[in-house]
Amino acid sequence: MSKGLRARQTSGGDMEKERETLQAWKERVAQELDRVVAFWMEHSHDQEHGGFFTCLGREGRVYDDLKYVWLQGRQVWMYCRLYRTFQRFHHSQLLNAAKAGGEFLLRYARLAPPGKKCAFVLTRDGRPVKVQRTIFSECFYTMAMNELWRATGEVQYQRDGQAVLENVSEDGKELSGCLGRQQNPGHALEAGWFLLRHCNRKGDPELRAHVVDKFLLLPFRSGWDPDHGGLFYFQDADDFCPTQLEWAMKLWWPHSEAMIAFLMGYSESGDPVLLRLFYQVAEYTFRQFRDPEYGEWFGYLSREGKVALSIKGGPFKGCFHVPRCLAMCEEMLGALLSRPAPTPTPVPTPARRGAQ
Repeated sequence: MSKGLRARQTSGGDMEKERETLQAWKERVAQELDRVVAFWMEHSHDQEHGGFFTCLGREGRVYDDLKYVWLQGRQVWMYCRLYRTFQRFHHSQLLNAAKAGGEFLLRYARLAPPGKKCAFVLTRDGRPVKVQRTIFSECFYTMAMNELWRATGEVQYQRDGQAVLENVSEDGKELSGCLGRQQNPGHALEAGWFLLRHCNRKGDPELRAHVVDKFLLLPFRSGWDPDHGGLFYFQDADDFCPTQLEWAMKLWWPHSEAMIAFLMGYSESGDPVLLRLFYQVAEYTFRQFRDPEYGEWFGYLSREGKVALSIKGGPFKGCFHVPRCLAMCEEMLGALLSRPAPTPTPVPTPARRGAQ
C-alpha cells in the first residue's frame, strides 16, 4: 500500500471517529437537557400564585417559597428560548408556563411608585421583601419580557493583557489590594463567549483570536484545578490566597459557561485544542455535577468534587445556566454534525528513483 493511500485512510478514519464522538456528545447533551427541563417543569411551577419556586431540594421539594425576581426572569427567558429554538420544546405546556411566569413578573416585580425599580425578593404571593441597588432584577425582567414577545408576538472587560480582573475603576484601571486582584474564571469565560458572538457578527477573525487567547485559554489555564479537576471559583492574580471562603469550591455555572465557550470557539475556529478543552470540561461536569437519580445538577461542590449542598435551586441557582448551556451546546453540536465532512487532501506519493 502506498504512503499516500495510507495517509488518506488514516485521515478519513480520524475524521469519522471525531464525528462519532461529536454525535455521541450531542445525544448525551440532548438527553440531559430533557431531564433538566423536566425537573423544573415538574417541581418549580406555583399553580396557586403563579411564578416559579427556585429553592428546591435534591428531590425537587420546595424548602423556601420566596421568589427571587432575577431567577423568575431567567426561567421565563429559558422557557421561551427553548420554545422558540427547539422543535421538541415547541409545545403549549412550556409556553403557558413561561406566560404564567411573565404575568407574575408584570403584576408584582416592579415597585410602585414610580415603577422603574424591581424588587429583588418577593413573597410567594408577590409582596416585596427585599430591594437591592444592583440592576440584576431589572436586567432579567427585561430579558424575560423581550423573549416572551419573541415567543408570543404579543405587545408586553487588564495587567498588560495577562489577567481578566473582576473589579476595575471607572476608567478601567486596576484597583489596589485584594479586591483589585480578584479573578473569577467563570465570569471571564462567560464574557469570552459573549465576545465570540460579537466577533462572529462583525466578521473579525483577528479579534476572535484575541478573545480566544485572553478570555478562554488564559482563564482556563490559571483557573483549572490541577489536583482535582474543575474550575476554581475565585483566584488572586498575584497567586496570594483568595479572601473568599468559597474560593476553591466548584460551582455549576462556571462549568456551564466553559462548555459553551470552548464549543463555540471550536465551532467558529476549527481549533482542535478548543474541542479537547470542551471534552475535558464536559466530562468533569457531567461526572461531578449531574444527579443521575433525581435529575438536574448539584450546584455546589467541594474542591475535591464532593457535593457540598444537595439543593438543586436557591437564591442564586435556578432554571437558567444548566438548561441554557445544554440547549446552546446541543444546537452547536447539531450544526457541527450538519456540516459536510471535509475531503482529505491527497498526499502525493513520491516517485521512485529511476521510474519513467
